[in-house]
Amino acid sequence: MASSERAIRHVLIVDDSRAQRMIVEAGLRGHGFIVHHADCGAAALDLCSRQTIDLVLSDWMMPGMTGIEFCRALRALPSDRYVYFILLTSKSDKGAVAEGLDVGADDFLTKPLDQGELRARINAGERVLAMERALRGNNALLSETLDRLRTLYAALDRDLVEARNLQQSLLRERHHRYDEGEVSLILRSSGHVGGDMVGFFEVSPGVTGLYGIDVSGHGVTSALLTARLYGLLSGATPDQNIAVTMGPDGPMGRPPAEVAAAMNRLMLSEIQTERYATLAYAEINRTNGHIRMVQAGHPYPVVQHRDGSISLLGEGGLPVGLLDEATYCGFETRLEPGERLLILSDGITECPNPEGIELGQEGLAEILRNLADLKGTRLLDALMWELSRWHGSEDFPDDMSCAVYEYNAGA
Repeated sequence: MASSERAIRHVLIVDDSRAQRMIVEAGLRGHGFIVHHADCGAAALDLCSRQTIDLVLSDWMMPGMTGIEFCRALRALPSDRYVYFILLTSKSDKGAVAEGLDVGADDFLTKPLDQGELRARINAGERVLAMERALRGNNALLSETLDRLRTLYAALDRDLVEARNLQQSLLRERHHRYDEGEVSLILRSSGHVGGDMVGFFEVSPGVTGLYGIDVSGHGVTSALLTARLYGLLSGATPDQNIAVTMGPDGPMGRPPAEVAAAMNRLMLSEIQTERYATLAYAEINRTNGHIRMVQAGHPYPVVQHRDGSISLLGEGGLPVGLLDEATYCGFETRLEPGERLLILSDGITECPNPEGIELGQEGLAEILRNLADLKGTRLLDALMWELSRWHGSEDFPDDMSCAVYEYNAGA
């Protein structure tokens, strides 16, 4: 090991006898050490607090502060460097050795010193210090890397919180009241951001579009695709909304099956992602309760009747963005006054209890029956509460969303 790379450069000899210090120093000559002297433990301790010391060779028996007491005090000093400590002693009993090790001594040499043994013990100490300092360097690098990662993760967390706020802001209205009924929405992401989205828009006077979207996967990628799909249904003019077309008397709704087909084409041709999405879209005539719908892989839409019972709508269908040749079939239904339509994501019906049992359609039906008297956002808040009670916590494993239209014309 070259002198500039040595783990031991500064050596402190502590002995109340100057002659003994000279004897010890004689064994160190010619090896490139910088040697310091102290005639008592107190002086040695003061020097160690001011000077970087790598190795201490200290007599055991000294007046005032003994070598044992000095070692204990040295180990108590605040320092990020390890000092190798060798006690020089005429003691040989096991109890004395154990006492020295207990206070922090690393090795022992018996007097009178053998110069060959002294060099061998110093070489052993040098190997220990070299490993300690290499480890300390690695730990410092690891600590620096962890600090950088914490800073990075904190920045990412702030960005994700902002992304969550932006995603939630897409639900510009959580509740909207019409003369003939009212729309209520809820969106609960399982992480910072998620792949669910619900919304509504005005198709034409007296006609409302209501939808639920669930993009496969979780996280930022799903959220970005969700926002893109939201943009396809967010406007009220044909050039902004794929569900609206221009008729002879102004904007009118496209058949829901065509809406799903159009979204499927756009995802495969323009958006070009490996993800797919499920969709349930309903065009609601608020005047007479007539509904045109399409179900594209989304959970079955639900109609809750005035007596609290429910009916499931649709026949499944393929998700959008999965197959070029996918076709979609629309269907129709009609709400009676006092009934409501619910479009729910699979995070609700697949919500597990602590034993891993999913809620399922029957569990959902029971919850909805129990909440039949609640309306609007009170209904949706109570639904989330019941789901958290079923799951055992509000930390749901999947995104949850629900869009509700409650029809009250003539009720």
